[in-house]
Parts: sequence; structure tokens; C-alpha cells
Amino acid sequence: MSSHFSLSNSQCVLSPVALSIVMLLSPFAIADESIEVIEVHGQNPNKHEMLGSAEQLLSELGVNFSAAGGVSSLPILNGMMGDRVKVIVDGADITAACGNQMNPPLSYISANQVSSYSVIAGISPVSAGGDNIAGVIKVNSIAPQYSEVAELDWHSGYVSAQYRSINHAKAVGVGARLASDSFTLSYQGAFEDADSYDDGRGDLVLDTLYRVQNHALTGAIRDEKQQFVIKLTHQKIPFQGFANQYMDMTDNTSYGFISQYSRIIDRGEFQAQVNFNDVKHKMGFFTPEKTGMMPMNTDAQDISYQLNWRLDFGADTQLLLGQEYYGYRIDDWWPAVQGSMMMGPNDYVNINDGKRDRITGFAELQKQLNKKWWVSAGARIEHVTTNAGEVQGYTETKMGGGMHENMENMPSMEGMHAMGKSNETAAAEFNALDRKRTDTLVDASLLLRYQVGANDELQLGLARKNRAPNLYERYSWGVSTMSTSMIGWFGDGNGYIGNPDLEAETAYTLSASYTKSAADESWQITTNAWRSKVDDYIDGTVVDSFNRTDMASTKRNILKFSNIDATLYGVKVDAALRIFESKHAGLWLLKAGVTATHGERDDSDESLYQIMPLHSKIAIEQQVGKWQSALSWEWVDSKTRVDARRFENKTDSYSLLNIETKATWDKLTVKLAVTNLLDEYYQLPLGGVSIAQYKKDMTVGFNQLAGQGRSVNLGMSYAF
Repeated sequence: MSSHFSLSNSQCVLSPVALSIVMLLSPFAIADESIEVIEVHGQNPNKHEMLGSAEQLLSELGVNFSAAGGVSSLPILNGMMGDRVKVIVDGADITAACGNQMNPPLSYISANQVSSYSVIAGISPVSAGGDNIAGVIKVNSIAPQYSEVAELDWHSGYVSAQYRSINHAKAVGVGARLASDSFTLSYQGAFEDADSYDDGRGDLVLDTLYRVQNHALTGAIRDEKQQFVIKLTHQKIPFQGFANQYMDMTDNTSYGFISQYSRIIDRGEFQAQVNFNDVKHKMGFFTPEKTGMMPMNTDAQDISYQLNWRLDFGADTQLLLGQEYYGYRIDDWWPAVQGSMMMGPNDYVNINDGKRDRITGFAELQKQLNKKWWVSAGARIEHVTTNAGEVQGYTETKMGGGMHENMENMPSMEGMHAMGKSNETAAAEFNALDRKRTDTLVDASLLLRYQVGANDELQLGLARKNRAPNLYERYSWGVSTMSTSMIGWFGDGNGYIGNPDLEAETAYTLSASYTKSAADESWQITTNAWRSKVDDYIDGTVVDSFNRTDMASTKRNILKFSNIDATLYGVKVDAALRIFESKHAGLWLLKAGVTATHGERDDSDESLYQIMPLHSKIAIEQQVGKWQSALSWEWVDSKTRVDARRFENKTDSYSLLNIETKATWDKLTVKLAVTNLLDEYYQLPLGGVSIAQYKKDMTVGFNQLAGQGRSVNLGMSYAF
């Protein structure tokens, strides 16, 4: 890749197959070429300049996001969201410990902590991770840097600050590092506070405020053959508004550690890692922008280990082997409210002693067959076990269910029970079940790369991927309107009931990509097409409905998680062109991309939920001297295919114009950007509905969540 195309590295987008090949190479950095690819397509060398959520980095690699809290949006790959996307942070697999997935993995890391990141949509090699069908996102902050002297001394540091006018967001980030030639110790921290933002009409988008801080302390020691790393983490979110949920986050406190060991062995390398994360999560209400009274608590722990070997058989053949374990424990209960006749006298136990264990092993062979053909083939087997203890409702004097629940500030007084069943009956039936479930998942991946000519490359991929149901999909037992409305990460205002008999999802994905570039590397174009056939896709079957008014626009459904078959497919085209280059005018680049995605149920032509409509982006970038500038135009088509079962809203097409510039003088960097320059009003196609607005004025119904209006953003960073 020419240096001309590395001006804005994070904005270069690889096709799913190309990204798969990158990820195959990245864990072990086996060749200089693989390092170059990673740098072009996912390094964050000036990470101290970035503040806020890591979402902004991944969006530039083609990841869409389902709106949630300010730092908790859920990634969407190939039209699939939630746990279907495997998100790995520093090699650790963190589970969203919430019935609304308010604390997904990406919420635990700030952009200034990210050193490298990568995305594999659809066709991911088995070594990249299991228990997913949509793809793998890897975000890394562990990047030890050493000095060239034996004495431990100051190495580097930075201080950064950022302000966004649209929500008066203030963010700061700091980093410091001590290092010798064999030992390094670094700290990275970030704090951000934001009010609710305004839309393009100047109206407040209720309940979008938040506050968050992240801290990480990392130490590493090495010699000629081995390295040992320990990272300690802490996160505190005292509040985070969720406009498209009935509840808000009122606290999220987590502590974790990661330990990594790597050693060069004969013909390769060995790596071992142990991870632990403990989170205490609370939901409730904290702002007059969305009022209510109902506490919900969650305690959860993730603990895992990974053992990986890379064996080299000559310069053109590598064998990757791995054995892994992932354990997850959760307790989810809703404390009784003193003096309440309906939210007491006992706690409502939603998930009691929930367990999800994965034991897995994989093998993957990579080989350069000849000058034109490269191949990778692998298989992964996972054994997944889930279980949960007995439950109870608010009024039951022992484990076994509850008859009454508080409906104050909840969706409805109608449709109290789904399927003609009370919570008391549902709890008794749940407790009588043998709740232990096991799934055996067999993944396989085949990746081919063919060098058609000096400037032409064809990539093909075929994969079978599996995902076992999460604990909320299996064990959310409540059937009343209030109970079911507390479950669901879709932002649709509906209610959900778990299903212990859910089958694991199995996706068969085929992808093809073709890249052509000019001999002088002045332009490049990549086209990609993919198709996924998903057996036992976990969707929802309508079992009841509720309505708090007599208007049709405020009706919502209660759905029970169920298996269906589904098909998703899409096309993506990306292009880059060097427009002009001179000593005085600098380097000018044109970048463009367009993506189309389609997803439907096989039993009908009805659309799956939250499929992004046709969208495109064009950007002109310039670099001259100390200055880098960009003007981008993003267009999103109208959303007309929607999921009727979830009352998904249609949205109009819109376009956004953004401009930014950055100047660097030695150690000081200043950035100025204006997003949504024309202050256009638009509704987010993947935003869900504004429950906060509905609760404030029911007559408006469930409107789609609006996007941010014009914002002037200023950032400064000083590295030392």
C-alpha cells in the first residue's frame, strides 16, 4: 500500500475477506507485510488526540451502531447486532451484564486508550473468536513500549481535552509511561461528561446525557524470548441516559485484570492469557427528563483463559492452535421498594445464579500455495453450558413467582399477563424446569486469496459460524407487561420473554471480494458481495400486546424469543483516488463508499429488525505541511422495509455535511470540526424509538429517535 493512501489510515476500509486475512496475521505479527496492513487499516498511533467512545474509530471501518446510551451503542455487522457480534477488548471477552445490554464490551474502553482495532464482518477465521455469526471486532490497548537504556526513567505522556457544543460534552484524557529496556509501566485515563443533545430543529433529545470515567494501569517485563503483561482496569459510570429504554443506568462500577504471557519457541510462538472482570450494575431513574421509581441491580463476573500456539513449517506455512475457556456468572434482581404494595415485600429475582460456560478448541492452517494462491482453513469446536437457579416475584414469600407488580411509570395497565398466564404461574413453571442446557457448536472457515495480476486481487471466503443463546434470551421468565418491558436491547418499546428451549444460531456465509489498483497506486477500488443463510435465527413471536392509550400509535407487543430461519446479503464498494499533489497545495485524496444490506425472514418476505438502508459517504482530504483537513458528505436512503412485529418506524432519507481540520506543531495538536454543518434534522434508522419523549407526552406516540444537530467540536492535545 502506498504511503499516499495512509494519510488517514483509520478511514481505509477492508472488505470482510481482506479483514479476515489481516486478523489471521495480526495475533502473531508474523511478517512485515502484515504489520503494514494493520497500520493502514486500524492503528491509532496518535491515540492521545482521540477522546470519547471507541465507536467513532470503528464507524470509519464500516461498523454501524444501534443507538443506546452515550457510550453504550451496540455494533451492527452485516445487518446483525448484539451478541451476534463478538467484541474482544485486549483479548478479553466481556459479557453485557444487563437485560438491556447497557454495558456492552466497547463501553469499557475510551478512544484514547485504543492502540489498534480491526473488524471482520461475516467471514472470520476460527482463530479470531467463536460464539458469533456476524463477525468479530478486536480492540487493543495493550502495546508495551520500552526504552533503549537499562535504567527505569520517564518515557512519554500526554494531556488531551475536547469540547462538543451540541451537548456541552467535556472530555479529558491523560497518559503517562515509565520505561527501561526490559520494563515498562503506563497509565491511561479518561473522563467525559455530557448533557442531552439537540436535534437539527433545536429541540432537546431527552435522556441522552451521561458521565463516564475509565482507568487502566499496565505493566510489562521482557527478555530476549518472552514477555509478561498485567493490566488493571476500573470503570465508573454514575449515570447514563437511555432514551430508547424504559430504564436508565444509575451506576456501573467495574474492576478487571488481564495477564498476558508470550514466549518464542522452536518454530513459532506460544501465548497465554487470563482475564477477569467484575461489574456491579444498577438501573433506575436519575433525571427529570425521564422520571420513574424502580431499582434494578445486576452483579456479574467474566473469567476466561486462552492458550495459543503458532507453529511455523517453513516460510510459507503456519499452524495456529488454541484452547480456551470462558465463564460467566450473573445475578439480576429488582429490589423491593419500601412501603410499596406492588413492588414488595420481597425482591423480584429475574436471573438467579445464572451461568454460561464455554470450553473451546481450534486448529487453523495457513499456507502460501504458490506465487498466486494463499489459503487458510480452520475448524473450532465449542461446548456451551447454561443454567440458572430458581426465581421469585415481588409478593411471593419463597422462590416460586409473584402475583402483583408496580405499574407506576411503566408501559401499561392493560395486557398485564402474556399468554393468559400470571407471573406467579410463570415462576412456578420455570422453577419446575430442568434449566440446564448444552450446545455443541462447530465452526469452520475457508479463506482463499488469488493474485490475478500485479494490481488485481480476488478473495473468496466460506464459513459456518454458530452462537448459543445468551442468558436473558433463555431465562427471562416474567410474563407481565412491566416484567417483559425490562428485557430487550432493541430500543423498540416492546416486551420480551425468554425461552429455555432456544436452539443455537448457525450461519453459513459466502463472501467474494475483488480489488484493483493503478500501477502507480494513484487509485484503488474494492468491491465485496456476501450472503448469510442463518438457521435458527433468534427472533421474536408475538404472544400478547399492551397499550397505555386508545391510540394505535402507542400499541406495543410482547414477544417470546423464538427460532426462525433468515437470510441476509449485501454489497459494498469502496474507492480511493489521489486527485492532486504538489509542494504548495499538498496531497489531495478522494474517498468514497456505498453499502447496501438486506435481511428477511425465510417464512415470509418480511424484513428483519434494524437493517441499515442504502448509504454512502464521499470525502475529500488534504494534507499540506502541518495541516490535515477533510470535507465529507454522508447520505442515507429512506428506510421503508421495517419489522412490523416490533412496530419499527420508517425513516426519511437524509444527508450530512461534516468538515474538520487539524494542525500539529511539534508536541501540540489542535483540532476543529463541525459536524452536521447544515444543521439538518433527521431520524436515526437504527435509533429505535424515543421512550423518554413518549413518557413525557404519550400523545406523540413512539417517534423514532432523532440524530444530533450541528455541533462545533474543539480538541487539543499535548504530548511530552
